[in-house]
Amino acid sequence: MVRFSNSLIGILNFFVFLLSVPILSTGIWLSLNASTQCERFLDKPIIALGAFLMIVAIAGVVGSCCRVTWLLWFYLFVMFSLIVIVLCFTIFAFVVTSKGSGETIPGKAYKEYRLETYSDWLQKRVNNAKHWNNIRSCLYESKFCSNLELYAAREPVSAFYKEDLTPLESGCCKPSNDCNFIYINATSWNKTSGTQKNSDCQLWDNEKDKLCYNCQACKAGFLDNLKSSWKRVAIVNIIFLVLLIIVYAMGCCAFRNNKEDSYARSNGFNNP
Repeated sequence: MVRFSNSLIGILNFFVFLLSVPILSTGIWLSLNASTQCERFLDKPIIALGAFLMIVAIAGVVGSCCRVTWLLWFYLFVMFSLIVIVLCFTIFAFVVTSKGSGETIPGKAYKEYRLETYSDWLQKRVNNAKHWNNIRSCLYESKFCSNLELYAAREPVSAFYKEDLTPLESGCCKPSNDCNFIYINATSWNKTSGTQKNSDCQLWDNEKDKLCYNCQACKAGFLDNLKSSWKRVAIVNIIFLVLLIIVYAMGCCAFRNNKEDSYARSNGFNNP
């Protein structure tokens, strides 16, 4: 009779196996049919995740239900490694997102974002030309600046200043408040004469595929958006980590059961 912990590990991993099938299928579909750079960027990680879950699930099901001790040992090793990785990433996520926030501008509802306020590690990532070109392409393909322009097309400047813009909209779709440009619409501004201390002012362009996508403010807006996402992921990771530890503990019980059964068979005893 298969013991409770073995049965539970088998059932849990069977559901993980079922989950891995659509994940793997989605990755393969993206690799064959992706039309944007962002989608093409996601296909390999999704395929890797789906394949990883499938292999681990098979090892867990076969190892626990068929009493294959070495497969269960492999399963426990992977689970322990995953616990360590998730724990390290959670701590890392909290550390690198501890710095940086939007700057309140008097008379305006939206905030402005400055790259130097964020962690050095994040700054280095977005200041890498290759990394930022890929991120920039994804940002442009998402068309949030075009959506902002359509939404606020006929608004006067006084109404625009009352808009609660997202970090990406504030950093990438409009020039910095330091520039003192003349408002035409949400994504069109006339440059003024004079020397501006903020280097983003020179980078601003009314062309829809340029705007402020190469500005430091856009990179800062991206990092603020990433910071919020990572904090949510870190909180979810804590819950996931607790579940992993529980499953790992049950896996250890199943492994002990396998060892006891193997010992009983080798000594001619019948295990209940």
